[in-house]
Amino acid sequence: MHKIFVADKLAPEGIDALREYPELNVVFKPGLSIEEAKVEVEDADAVIVRSATKLKGELLDSAKSLKVIGRAGIGVDNIDVDRATEKGVVVLNTPDANATTTAELAIAHIFSLSRNLPEADRSVRAGKWERNKFLGVELSGKTVGVVGFGTIGRLVAERCAGLKMRVLGFDPFVTEETFKEHAVEKKELEELLKRSDYVTLHCPVTDGTREMFNGETFAKMRKGAFLINCARGELVNEVALAEAVKSGFLAGAAVDVFNQEPPKDNPLLTLDNVYFTPHLGASTHEAQSAVGVEIAHSIASYLTKGEVRNAVNVPNLETEKLKRTQPYTELGEKLGRLIGSMAKGTISRLEVAMFGDAAKLDAQQISSSVIIGLLKEHHSVPVNQINALYLARRQGMQVSEISSLDSKDYVSILRVTVTTEAEQLVLEGTIFDGLHPRLVRVGDYEIESPLKGHLLFSWHADQPGVIGSLGEILGKLGINISRMQVGVSDNMQLAIAILGISKGLSKDTIETIEKLDAVSRALQVEV
Repeated sequence: MHKIFVADKLAPEGIDALREYPELNVVFKPGLSIEEAKVEVEDADAVIVRSATKLKGELLDSAKSLKVIGRAGIGVDNIDVDRATEKGVVVLNTPDANATTTAELAIAHIFSLSRNLPEADRSVRAGKWERNKFLGVELSGKTVGVVGFGTIGRLVAERCAGLKMRVLGFDPFVTEETFKEHAVEKKELEELLKRSDYVTLHCPVTDGTREMFNGETFAKMRKGAFLINCARGELVNEVALAEAVKSGFLAGAAVDVFNQEPPKDNPLLTLDNVYFTPHLGASTHEAQSAVGVEIAHSIASYLTKGEVRNAVNVPNLETEKLKRTQPYTELGEKLGRLIGSMAKGTISRLEVAMFGDAAKLDAQQISSSVIIGLLKEHHSVPVNQINALYLARRQGMQVSEISSLDSKDYVSILRVTVTTEAEQLVLEGTIFDGLHPRLVRVGDYEIESPLKGHLLFSWHADQPGVIGSLGEILGKLGINISRMQVGVSDNMQLAIAILGISKGLSKDTIETIEKLDAVSRALQVEV
């Protein structure tokens, strides 16, 4: 028997689904204190939580038999995923089970903003009959910009199209073909903002998206437009949004999520034309039932059959297999991160080729490591061996693998090729001494460089003095150059230099380097 501790409230349908399995002993005790919960967690094979229980620290460490954690919902902020991975515990979630209800809430907010529904309700309750005050607008023929084109964004787009709205979409990690499949016009963010009457947010919070909607962003929106945020509060600078609405530049906004929940001393709360809901994205009977049933079956499948569904971390691997493969997965992730930084435009195709000794290893595991390097900075949930390929294909990337025991020049070679609408780019790497990842090719350039720390790449005219100029700029900033490699190619007019530097450079410094007459392009990457 496997003990399943359900630590938070779960829909009755979810509990019933768990009890369908005779192998499971279900302990349903929501709302326990940490000390009480530690007793139940100690011998549990699985723990199911929603958002109330924080499965971290001493509570997680008290688990002695834990094999799997189930989150009935998408966010895993209340789970220490890294610590769970260290403990060999699989973390599962339900990324799509509440997508429909969140999409429908966004649509409801669009209607409320268009027809002034909350204000009209308050007016009637106050004994007024102000028909002329609440003149609204029709949605038909209006333009909506969907920022973030995952499952929820796509559902919103479909519903807006059904309302005869024109739908624009922005997501730099989804191919144009995927947008076309959903009859949505892919646009750059600035163009989308300029043309949209409504902008609705459906992207995760990452370093690249945190407060992406700020004063500068709002200034690029169409005057009189509306903003709808049913995704994450951290996407929006709330002070800047309040100013944009208060000034009359934006006609209004609808907010389901906040930087601090519940909101306190929030300037948005003082504005009549900003409408609120208390984080209701997943709050429907259907959604609660769906996430409960889905996580129940996922937990049962893992414990009874070893089947993994919607994992957000890497399960425990066999020690010997991990030891043999780890240098190549490390190399793959570094090459993925590097080629993702170099590539211009959305990547539509990824090819991972393994030659020599690398071809003897698990091809999918190595190619997944390349995808991890490509994607992990752009997703709010961990990108790992289990979900990497799914996430890549979900955003329209075609992934292929090639293996051959033949290898030229090196005992093993890992080649990564990406195709965008603008170019095809190739990187090659190898492993020295069975441990140390090295870059050995960038496009047409054969150049050998350790893949470690802060790297500065320069594409420049093959002429004297360029490296000296780079060194002068770095020297004035007190930045050491630990190593340097230069490569040339008969097919290219430019040379390439790779410098190992002691710390990262500011955006201004990169721009200063690119202003050098001989320099065509500069790029820094931390690997």
